[in-house]
Amino acid sequence: MTAYPKTEALMQRGCEFLGTETAILCGAMSWVSERNLVSAISNAGGFGVIACGAMTPELLDAEIAATRAMTDKPFGVNLITMHPQLFDLIEVCAKHQVGHVVLAGGLPPKGSLDAIKQSGAKVIVFAPTLALAKKQFRAGADALVIEGSEAGGHIGPVATSVLAQEFLPELAADHLVFVAGGIGRGDMIASYLEMGAVGVQLGTRFACATESIAHPDFKQAFFRAKARDAEASVQLDPRLPVIPVRALKNKGTAEFTEKQREVGLLLDQGSVDMAEAQLRIEHFWAGALRRAVIDGDVENGSLMAGQSVGMVTREEPVAEIIATLMSECEAALARR
Repeated sequence: MTAYPKTEALMQRGCEFLGTETAILCGAMSWVSERNLVSAISNAGGFGVIACGAMTPELLDAEIAATRAMTDKPFGVNLITMHPQLFDLIEVCAKHQVGHVVLAGGLPPKGSLDAIKQSGAKVIVFAPTLALAKKQFRAGADALVIEGSEAGGHIGPVATSVLAQEFLPELAADHLVFVAGGIGRGDMIASYLEMGAVGVQLGTRFACATESIAHPDFKQAFFRAKARDAEASVQLDPRLPVIPVRALKNKGTAEFTEKQREVGLLLDQGSVDMAEAQLRIEHFWAGALRRAVIDGDVENGSLMAGQSVGMVTREEPVAEIIATLMSECEAALARR
């Protein structure tokens, strides 16, 4: 007799795909989704995902090995599509026989899906529109995450609830679709599973887990925050393909506006090209995140958080978070 029969029945396809007990992924959060949190989530029956971010191939190599030493359960690696060494990072994942690679931050460059699949790994992608989702499935993607604007970090312009209504009726029967963005409770998970999702992805809820290495001051900022405190950044220069970022408002938010001005000026002068401009913006976020997560500089660092941050009120072990979400989901399904 399983503890969550209705939930497990709806999550079955997701669990089989991930090789896990529950189809709950942890969103890849730079500096936060590293060996400690990733292994804890996988050990608790979820699916941890290493955030490669701006890591070099050598750093990723060490991180995967360290995570493997802490869990024998499946976990994935999130790679940013515009990373200049993307194909080297794919090789590192292949060397370690990573079972699932998540491609984020834009459409996968030519050949990247094939390179990942050659190693036998499954590919999970993101898509902002239904047409792009279908295109990626045709190109060989194995699963899709639809992530709404309520999410933390890099976001698209459309709410999760709208994306779910657009994508799931069209894709759920033939494809594996996970839903992300603004999920803080199991009741919400139940709704998306009933609509045809095979699982969900959460980030903000796990950022302050006991096993998360995030600085105590970073966690305290989350505990104090309300949903409305997690604001999306503003794009200053239409030429700069800046993906908006949702984070708790602080001095760091203003610094990002300044960074865009600076990079825009370099573009005007012709001293950087568009690809370099984009990379500089990404490096800004990597540095700002590190200041907040690792150093605890909650004034000047970046406190990337989703709007579900208002539901994160205390530090809890990962296993407890997953058990709570599963029992809330089961209770919601039982009430139907």
